[in-house]
Amino acid sequence: MQEIYKKALLSLIVLVAANALMVSFFTYQSYRSLSLLPWAGGGVRLEAAGWTDSGMGGTSIVRIHDDQPDKLRFDMKLTKAVAFPFATADLMLIDAKGQQVLADWSRYTSITFLAKCTPSNSMVFSLTTFDEKISKKADFQTYRVPATYFSCNKKGVPVSLDLTRLALPDWWLNKMKLDMSSQGYTLDKVAKLSFGANLNSPPDVDSQVEISELVLHGRDYHSFAWLAVALLASWAVFAVWFFRAHSRALVASVATSLRKDVPLAAYRQLTLEPYKDKEKAGLLKYIGTNYTDTNLVLESVVTATGVNRTKVNDLLKSELGMTFTGYLNKLRLTEAARLLSENSGATILEIAYSVGYANVSYFNKLFKEEYGCTPKVFRSISAQQPAPVEDFPAKSAADSPP
Repeated sequence: MQEIYKKALLSLIVLVAANALMVSFFTYQSYRSLSLLPWAGGGVRLEAAGWTDSGMGGTSIVRIHDDQPDKLRFDMKLTKAVAFPFATADLMLIDAKGQQVLADWSRYTSITFLAKCTPSNSMVFSLTTFDEKISKKADFQTYRVPATYFSCNKKGVPVSLDLTRLALPDWWLNKMKLDMSSQGYTLDKVAKLSFGANLNSPPDVDSQVEISELVLHGRDYHSFAWLAVALLASWAVFAVWFFRAHSRALVASVATSLRKDVPLAAYRQLTLEPYKDKEKAGLLKYIGTNYTDTNLVLESVVTATGVNRTKVNDLLKSELGMTFTGYLNKLRLTEAARLLSENSGATILEIAYSVGYANVSYFNKLFKEEYGCTPKVFRSISAQQPAPVEDFPAKSAADSPP
């Protein structure tokens, strides 16, 4: 049995290590990212364009530089010609036919980029998202425009924004005649993303802006479902293997114990052997014929045989390699094993009492220590081992005390 436990421990260590690797792999796989600059979307391209307040009579300016595909570079100048001036640089998804494409970014929850600007400025990042209920195609003013602020300077500021916590501006809600609490938006139909000045940006100042390292980030929690399946499957395979291996080892162990105990602990052989030492013969015969007595203790053996207490243990040690208690338990447990194998009608409690144990819990404990399984399991296993069971000598009249 020790061998199977060693193999199980080694297998468990390997399994835990494999599980740790699986957790690391699936966790890594759960992270999603999409680089927007440069865009690598097959037949779709990311096109930069400027948008200002000129349609409202304003004079703000945006000039796009498209010489570097991995960056969004533009110059802008915000003027106060109108009450609400604005100037933004937009990035729109355009297909091969030049038509606008709506992107599904619902798998992403954040966006990161490096923002450089001269002079230092506070700017606005916004998404333009299509709303099936209120938006009209190609009319961006009817699209939802959740936004937030970020800062930039000449050296560059790393920016990380939570795409799920943007806010719709008051002016848009008022324009669309929506309640101020109507802040909901989705990321499954994004038309464009924008970087631009806000009302606090310095007016009439020429500014240069550069946005680079623009990346979307998200998590794919389906990976964890596959991880759970993989973990459960690996532990199930281990459990099945261990159960079968343990069962085979237990059956083999019981069979070995049955064969080993037949010549050693069958008390008839011990008591009938013609020992020349009468003292030793009398001691072994007394124990062998009274071991089922629940009151049998070392003191009662000393009184009945006249053998010195110390000598009892010395004789048993030299003859059998056991102490009095060890030999007594060996006789009782071996007889219990025989009864469990041959007498299927007797209960565990009845067998425990019949071999000298008044406490069935103590009997179960000793039996498991001796045979590696409970009496109930032993009975089931021994039924599969006809040969060893048949070798147990039956108690005969010749074995009874005179």
